[in-house]
Amino acid sequence: MAFVLALDQGTTSSRAIVFDESGTIRGSAQREFEQILPQPGWVEHDAETIWATQSAVIPGALDSAGASASDVRGVGITNQRETTVLWDRSTGEPLGNAIVWQDRRTADMCDRLRKAGHEEIFQKRTGLLLDPYFSGTKLAWMLENIPEARRRAEAGELAFGTIDCWLTFKLTGGKVHATDASNASRTLLWNLHSRDWDDDLLDLLGIPRAVLPEVRGSSEIYGEIETVTFVGGVPLAGMIGDQQAALAGQLCTEPGLAKCTYGTGCFLLLNTGAEVKPSAHRMLTTVAWRRGERTDFAFEGSTFIGGAVVQWLRDGLQLIRRSEEVEALADQVEDNGGVYLVPGFVGLGAPHWDPYARGMMIGITRGTTRAHIARAALQSIAFQVADLVSSMEQDAGFKLKELRVDGGAAVNDGLLQFQADLLGVPVVRPTVVETTALGAAYMAGLAVGYWPNIDAMRANWRVDKRFEPKMAAAEAARLRSRWSDAVERSKGWEQP
Repeated sequence: MAFVLALDQGTTSSRAIVFDESGTIRGSAQREFEQILPQPGWVEHDAETIWATQSAVIPGALDSAGASASDVRGVGITNQRETTVLWDRSTGEPLGNAIVWQDRRTADMCDRLRKAGHEEIFQKRTGLLLDPYFSGTKLAWMLENIPEARRRAEAGELAFGTIDCWLTFKLTGGKVHATDASNASRTLLWNLHSRDWDDDLLDLLGIPRAVLPEVRGSSEIYGEIETVTFVGGVPLAGMIGDQQAALAGQLCTEPGLAKCTYGTGCFLLLNTGAEVKPSAHRMLTTVAWRRGERTDFAFEGSTFIGGAVVQWLRDGLQLIRRSEEVEALADQVEDNGGVYLVPGFVGLGAPHWDPYARGMMIGITRGTTRAHIARAALQSIAFQVADLVSSMEQDAGFKLKELRVDGGAAVNDGLLQFQADLLGVPVVRPTVVETTALGAAYMAGLAVGYWPNIDAMRANWRVDKRFEPKMAAAEAARLRSRWSDAVERSKGWEQP
């Protein structure tokens, strides 16, 4: 049999997943890696560890599928998007740790740019807001703070890339320094209208063009893999940011279809088609994917802490031993007991965009138990997504008919039922919830002819469970109002 291999490089782990023509997982392997937290608000990864873990899981995935390199038609990459790496072009060695998308160290830089009146030009040209979330200010910080980095970048000695670009460079033995349009659109440096790096924005951030990668399509052959024996000679044929990959994996290929991924953070994307549409409600306009001459776009809303709040319950508070235990603990109580947990651990994402917000728990009484805290933590995920949906519906001018969901936390039935109750629309979970990896596989498979077209993939999307709203609309509105009160109290806690 023939397969497609997806490399899913995430925030907390590197995975490799083998898919067959029906979109079924035939084999997989995964390795977690260390989160480096040098000081409050800073989050880093060792880029070499990312490469080591990602390359190491490939043979395990193939072995579990009973496959060899000759069975693999193509490889697709999907990645944590805004995480930033700067490396030496000749040696391939990083100049320091990667700065992770969650990192807040450039909040002051964003404030200065905003106060200088530059936010409008960034938003109009890139579809993004001035926030430390995006790669541009992270790269500017590296060039400013790593000795000799700016001089060497201007001389063409250094290469910048997000994780997709870093892995491509490593997989091809340094022959390819390229990214795709979906990842480029997350940098604050790429103009959605001209479809090129923007010289004015580069000047504002002090970034030389010589350090930037080539921007290519999401579904095309980048080159052959040379450095991993188990897939040597196989075409690297797909590259797409993780949330756009999940949109593709959910087959949200027509305007008006939306998905939410419940991962480390929560990411809601709505397909808007081939037209660049600005947001009036602090959502992002982003590239969904580029295939051939056509570029498709999406509205996106993201929260920084989604499923990571469960990891915090496990590792920080030690209320549970395994993440899977959270649902049973939360089910020990009928409601949250008036407790609201705002997981602003690294600030708040859309629609608030407050890098100075911090986590807060409010409504605690003498009767509050660990079960109430667990329930409040799970509910915080759904509340944040409901805020995203409301803002996005206002931008789109219509109400969603359903929300397709995926990601690690999407296995939690209680969370998805509460989500449907808050939204007042069905929440639909597919049979294959690894839609991020599946989207990368689709992009690679289309490029090498494994799937002839998108229509051939539509039958692969199958419903596992559909969650219909059960809560009275008035009660849902009351809960959301109290949540909004809690969010307002968490804002601006950390002083600039």
